[in-house]
Amino acid sequence: MASHTVTVGFDLDMTLIDSRPGIKAAYEELSARTGTFVDAELAITRLGPPLEQELAHWFPDERIPEISDLYRELYPEYAIGPTPALPGALEAIEAVRRAGGRSVVVTAKHEPNAKLHLSHLGIAPDAVVGWLWAEAKAEALREYGATVYVGDHTGDVRGARIADALSVAVPTGPCDADELRQAGADVVLGDLTAFPAWLERHLDGRSTGS
Repeated sequence: MASHTVTVGFDLDMTLIDSRPGIKAAYEELSARTGTFVDAELAITRLGPPLEQELAHWFPDERIPEISDLYRELYPEYAIGPTPALPGALEAIEAVRRAGGRSVVVTAKHEPNAKLHLSHLGIAPDAVVGWLWAEAKAEALREYGATVYVGDHTGDVRGARIADALSVAVPTGPCDADELRQAGADVVLGDLTAFPAWLERHLDGRSTGS
């Protein structure tokens, strides 16, 4: 097996992609199909945790499995097309590859839908692992030997720390830079456009944090 200089994990929603437009469209369709009001504008301000946590604000507990399945069925038609890559996303993945490393996307999202997003946008990590949130992300990070994990949420910081990976955070999601630092992020970048230069410094042993 080829050796890699580094394995970098990336979160998906609000780290590599701006999933708000697509998720908003999916929630609006879900609301129309079920006849239950879902405040899609509010829901997209708190992306990161698993779908079921958001649905619990709008549906009774006994309906969560059924509604989750319906949302995931609607998702490919309504959410993939409107969702853009965030600035620097493709370049960040390419920077890892150019450095002789490999990249793995570790996300709480339904894995088939995560793969649809990446394929649609031409983002090509070496692996994609779905259905893992916060501390549970450490499972995949350890499995792939990731020494860096990049995310936008305090849950991503916790997952990185449990995996003994360097936590690199970007305040492009619901958590601001101070919140990410207070959660224990080792490095806070303005967004992913700063990642290639940071990675080069890191691999040269010159990284000094945010």
